[in-house]
Amino acid sequence: MAVLLTQIVVDANDPAFANPTKFVGPVYPEAEARKLAAARGWAIAPDGEKWRRVVASPKPQEIPDLAVLRLLLGEGVVVICAGGGGIPVVRRADGSLIGVEAVIDKDHASALLATVLKADALLMLTDVAAVFRDFGTDWATPIARLTPEEAAGLPLPQGSMAPKVIAACNFVRAGGRLAGIGRLEDALAILNGRAGTLVTTQTI
Repeated sequence: MAVLLTQIVVDANDPAFANPTKFVGPVYPEAEARKLAAARGWAIAPDGEKWRRVVASPKPQEIPDLAVLRLLLGEGVVVICAGGGGIPVVRRADGSLIGVEAVIDKDHASALLATVLKADALLMLTDVAAVFRDFGTDWATPIARLTPEEAAGLPLPQGSMAPKVIAACNFVRAGGRLAGIGRLEDALAILNGRAGTLVTTQTI
């Protein structure tokens, strides 16, 4: 087993940099948050009754360490990588990489990783049993199968399930056989189509 701190290239001109949305760091009273923002050039936003720093969440574009990942996988190593969405970097004019202050969505990073490695399946494991229709209501029902076209019509929570479903759709559209969403303890059952939600380009 190997853990690889994984750089992931993002576009320096990604519109997300003009609209930071990802909370990072501790919470502060509003007055303290505004003082820190002015002193350090932060963007801040309310988080409940407190305030926190926010940074951009640009889309992942490229994994420069891909050759290392393929080498390890080819040797039978279980690789843990792209943790937390990976380390966001941008390419400078000379081709070198430099880090940027951002948080890459972990689901989109995982979908990119699975796509470039030509994986058969992508599992996004969480503490929710499946994608639910009418989530949060008394008549919420789990969805066993979804195509990208069906997923496009679902109103999903933006901060939780929506990124997973979008990432799953991107993966299967790019040639992946299936993407599964569900609970960690159901991983094998999801892969075998007996639990969670399976996203495919065709009905299984």
